[in-house]
Amino acid sequence: MARMRTQRVASVSALAALTLALAACASPDVESGPATTQSVDPTPSRSAAPAPPDDPMPDVVWPLTGVDAEGADPADLERAALSIKIENTPQARPQSNLQYADIVFEEQVEYGISRFVAVFQSDIPETVGPIRSMRPMDKNIMGSMGGPLIFSGAQRGFINDAASSGQQLIAQDTGGYGFFRVNTKPAPHNLHGTMADFYEQTDATAPATQFTYAYPPDESNVVEEGTTTTAIDINASPRMQPGWEWNAGDGVWERTESGSAHVTADGTQLYASNIVVLWTDLRNNSSGGGSAVPETIVVTDEGTGYVAVGDKYIPITWSKAGQFDPYILETESGEAVELTPGKTWVELVPQSGGAGKGTVSFS
Repeated sequence: MARMRTQRVASVSALAALTLALAACASPDVESGPATTQSVDPTPSRSAAPAPPDDPMPDVVWPLTGVDAEGADPADLERAALSIKIENTPQARPQSNLQYADIVFEEQVEYGISRFVAVFQSDIPETVGPIRSMRPMDKNIMGSMGGPLIFSGAQRGFINDAASSGQQLIAQDTGGYGFFRVNTKPAPHNLHGTMADFYEQTDATAPATQFTYAYPPDESNVVEEGTTTTAIDINASPRMQPGWEWNAGDGVWERTESGSAHVTADGTQLYASNIVVLWTDLRNNSSGGGSAVPETIVVTDEGTGYVAVGDKYIPITWSKAGQFDPYILETESGEAVELTPGKTWVELVPQSGGAGKGTVSFS
């Protein structure tokens, strides 16, 4: 009996072993392991592109300075540019509120005397002076500004010529008002004007932008390509000797007259962000009905000069197609000259005629 029990157990064990062997051989290519789940995204993912850098150019600028005007009153932005003849003899200095002008042109008149065409638009003082007479070139110097030419006194032929050309004139000679005299200087060096009165007499609107400006300023092609300088000395005649000295702390050019600081009545030294020097020709003009006077020729298809921006300067070429056309300033390679936003002074230096050829030096 014991033997039979032993044989039965052995038979059961053998059967179990055979069953396991058959199960192992039934699926020779299947491996068992933990179940896994994989998600497939049919669209490839990309990282977001970096945001473009902010455009350094302001959305709104003052047209004659290129300065940011985002917070300005829209009515102020639309007002006309007032171009005013300002005297610059020793008897006329110090001038009143000349430092508020956006652009100033310095011209030569009789006997080599210096006189200004000062253009105001972005910052308007209450009064300005002393105001003096007009010359035949003034309509061409300021014609692209679009507003009135303001003066006192001129030969009748020059007045008629400017008026017939389409240039608006505001002058005592033509019935204009807003002029008054101060008691701090003798006549004729004491005539001033009230800016609000001048604005009442014009329907002109804002001027067009006159120059190209760099944003940011330190990327101006004058700054990047120019020669370093800290002083500009101009000798246009014995009576026209302006100078400019670079003030690195304030980042502006400061004006001198015959080596002394040129200050206004309130003690402000005149300054600018950009100095433009244009070589010009002078000719005698006797069409006004009086004695012949020098006329600076600014309407031309070719001219040379210099531009100083920051503490750098470059030689330039320039042109002006007509009375109401802007000045075109180009580098010697033909690119537009890039000024820095701010005030600009334009020195019209004779290369012929008048008191003779002037000189310009940088140091």
